[in-house]
Amino acid sequence: MLRTFVGCVLLILNVGFVRAQTGGYLLAADRAIEQVIDHYIDAKLKSDGVTPSPQADDAAILRRLTLDLNGRVPTVGEVEAYLKSTEPDKKTKLVDRLLASSAFARHGAQAFYGFLQYSEGRPKRGDKGNPLYDYLLTSLSENRAWDRMFREIMIPDEADPKMKGSVDFLKSRVKDLNRLTIDASNAFFGVNVSCAQCHDHPHVQQWTQDQFYGMKAFFVRTVDSGGFLGEKDFGIVKYIPNKGTEKVAPVLFLNGKALDAPGMKEPTAAEKKQEQVRLDQGKKAKAPPAPPKFSLRSKLVETALAKDQREFFARNIANRLWHRFHGRGLVMPLDQLHSENPASHPDLLEWLARDLADHGYDMKRFVRGLVLTNTYARSSRWEAEKHPADNIYAVAILRPLAPMQFATSLKLAASDPTSMPADVKKLEERIDALEKSAGGLANLFAQPTDNFQIGVAEAMLFANNDAMQKSLLEGGGTLVDRMKQEPDLAKRADLAIRTVLSRMPRPDELQTIVGYLHRRQDRSAEASQQVVWALLTSAEFRFNH
Repeated sequence: MLRTFVGCVLLILNVGFVRAQTGGYLLAADRAIEQVIDHYIDAKLKSDGVTPSPQADDAAILRRLTLDLNGRVPTVGEVEAYLKSTEPDKKTKLVDRLLASSAFARHGAQAFYGFLQYSEGRPKRGDKGNPLYDYLLTSLSENRAWDRMFREIMIPDEADPKMKGSVDFLKSRVKDLNRLTIDASNAFFGVNVSCAQCHDHPHVQQWTQDQFYGMKAFFVRTVDSGGFLGEKDFGIVKYIPNKGTEKVAPVLFLNGKALDAPGMKEPTAAEKKQEQVRLDQGKKAKAPPAPPKFSLRSKLVETALAKDQREFFARNIANRLWHRFHGRGLVMPLDQLHSENPASHPDLLEWLARDLADHGYDMKRFVRGLVLTNTYARSSRWEAEKHPADNIYAVAILRPLAPMQFATSLKLAASDPTSMPADVKKLEERIDALEKSAGGLANLFAQPTDNFQIGVAEAMLFANNDAMQKSLLEGGGTLVDRMKQEPDLAKRADLAIRTVLSRMPRPDELQTIVGYLHRRQDRSAEASQQVVWALLTSAEFRFNH
């Protein structure tokens, strides 16, 4: 009764609410993303009686944003400039600068590759074995819309150089259509249908065997044709239900709606011959075969993006981007976006999905809104005794650095800070070179997952890998080399902390490090190496906080 009354009052006052699918009310579509996010998150905190952590300080925000948007820690020069600035809009200007950097696309391509090819490992820059990564890099550099990228990945034109690499998602899975069905459903719709291969899902009523094989029907006509991707005019999926006799699966999208499609029968001998001629023509020409008269994959794209059926597609990318910048999705696990697993903030997720779709799936615009919120900017320190649940976002969640983030940041933090150019363009060129040199180092680290903990392998790596230590600590152009040139031990300690931890040192830290350097003056170079190594291997450096 109370909810109905409140809803009527809101509509009478005309404050811009519309009815949500969840039964609640959505804020108006013209509201700024950052305002909407803080509205829904703060409302939940208030209803739960939780006072959130305060906003993080400037140094923490600068580090967090630089890691999230450019995949590295900030330089000493960037830290000094940001902390000195008194401009009221300095954070907005920082976000816009980081979004405009070429590093934003490079770091984003790594993240997107992670959930599109999660079973294939981490891409190496310039590695011809990862054409999908190259496609993602090009797409994000151009700020291509997510629905366009989905279309290009599902219906790739191998003759179009602008789509080069997009075919790899399908091509790498075409010989295992079960895997293709599972991975496509997971990556683009946030749904893990693998359980329904063998039986109806025991806990999710909508995930039946019909559903799994109905999704597989969208891909059943996809084939490898002389090294190119082809699609047949005919092809059906037959399966034996857990209980019952063999049946033909309908073409069925995740919302349960069966779709009409031609060719849902066994082809005649003449039809098979005609189809083979079409495919063979492509092989002879060493080119992609001509497209089929009717493409089931095109039908999948059309269906998934239809305004009345886009809830899976739009909510999935909104949820994944939220997870990337907050360390936890509004729906968890990420591949369980279904009716039996509601979002922590269902109206917020619905609003974000609608906003993304209504603005042409512009991901850069969406990310900008996410990181300008008070929710994103909360401190990761929780001073009260009882830590709140992660799914109310009262405190920032610690996030382990991804392999390339970690490797690039190690390289940057171990470098002589005075060698970093002040000019933005020259700095970007220097960072790009550091990233390229960090590829081998990144291969030594595991891709973090939710509930990540530093394992024995990483601990042993830092303890025993002499080559890595030498590359970061020895020679000209290193932070250690610059420290050796500073006779004042306090300034030496200050430089180490500001360079590695991207913040000003605390008095107790300075006192501890200066005392250590003083006691080791007979081995000054080795002492500086130990200080830098301790900072580089600290938990504070390992996590985005």
